[in-house]
Amino acid sequence: MTKITVPTNSKPRVPMPPPPPPPLPLKSEMMIAKNRTGPGPIEQMVKNASRQKASDIHIRVGEVPRFRIRGEMVTAEDQPQVTPEMFEEYLSEILNTTQRHEFAKTKELDTAIFYPGFLRCRVNCFETITGGAMVLRLISLRIPSIDELRLPPVFKKIIGIKQGLILVTGPTGSGKSTTMAAMIRHLNETENKHIITIEDPIEFVHPSQKCLISQREVGLHTQDFHASLRSALREDPDVILIGEMRDRVTINIALQAAQTGHLVLGTLHTRSAINAINRLLNIFTPEEQVAMRIQIVESLAAVIAQLLVPATDGGRVAVHDILVNTPSMQDYLLKGDEDSAFQLMQMDTHEGMQVMNNAIYEQWQLGTITEEAATKVSPDPSGFDRLVRTGGYEAHRSPRNFEGKYQAKY
Repeated sequence: MTKITVPTNSKPRVPMPPPPPPPLPLKSEMMIAKNRTGPGPIEQMVKNASRQKASDIHIRVGEVPRFRIRGEMVTAEDQPQVTPEMFEEYLSEILNTTQRHEFAKTKELDTAIFYPGFLRCRVNCFETITGGAMVLRLISLRIPSIDELRLPPVFKKIIGIKQGLILVTGPTGSGKSTTMAAMIRHLNETENKHIITIEDPIEFVHPSQKCLISQREVGLHTQDFHASLRSALREDPDVILIGEMRDRVTINIALQAAQTGHLVLGTLHTRSAINAINRLLNIFTPEEQVAMRIQIVESLAAVIAQLLVPATDGGRVAVHDILVNTPSMQDYLLKGDEDSAFQLMQMDTHEGMQVMNNAIYEQWQLGTITEEAATKVSPDPSGFDRLVRTGGYEAHRSPRNFEGKYQAKY
């Protein structure tokens, strides 16, 4: 018998870890998928919109459906004007019986649709003067990474902060949810933490990897947003994503969480980083604002303000205000010295800070956006024009340069 020997220096093969499982539909979405026997008109419309890289679908009785493409409203091709009977058919396709009753009673409804292997849609149904209407936000099942979006590298550092409040701000449709999802994905791939999200409704579905992720949807997994947020503090979280900082109760609970060792992510509808602090303060009475300024500033970790600009390649580019709450920045914010805070954002690029105009100027220098588009979205068009005329003197005062700069893709 031949004896087979194995070299003593051979190493056992280490199996590769399995890929993360695909996102699962929510219970409400599972019922929708189960009740459909074939592609309905809404599903076909979603497929057409996805092929055209639309972000939203607008449907309204008395109107031809429209797609939002690159931020612009475009009339959908080969779609008829929506009649009341057609709208009822659309509702029957995407809503279950309970949701139909709720919409009939309240005249508005938030929900979501899951198309397995394709995408999810966030849906808002409402009534208008001409009849029923709905808006569908198309959400990819695949969560993009920070690198794929070409976001500033400092975003990885910001999401790795142990505790504090991170605000991601910008107008509706500026990609705030996508940016936060990319940051959560980075944390999920690199850290061992417990992440709780409280959303209305859930947009991106995160499968647990290195992190344990608990996602809750208002109206489906909890009936009360504030109660679920208070409950989250007793669920041993490391990170809490709460979506919009909508009222004083939400802000107070978020600050409490940030001050007790948690990292909290929230959103606001402001166009600049510094204005985010004023927006939070304005929710409180003048008598409360002095004490609240101290709480907010001491809890704050960073503010990211984001805008999307149409790109020359047909996509859109994200540009950012980035405020990192360093000791110097905290001192200016406590004093309410916004001019000095803005100047620090311009100069302290070592910490990853930047102002929106310089970010827009850099993208123009790279040729990813036109001067017309840059001027249109600039928070200070005259300041942007001055950068163009002076060759970007303000942007060049720091060690940064334009070679190899990021250009975020949406």
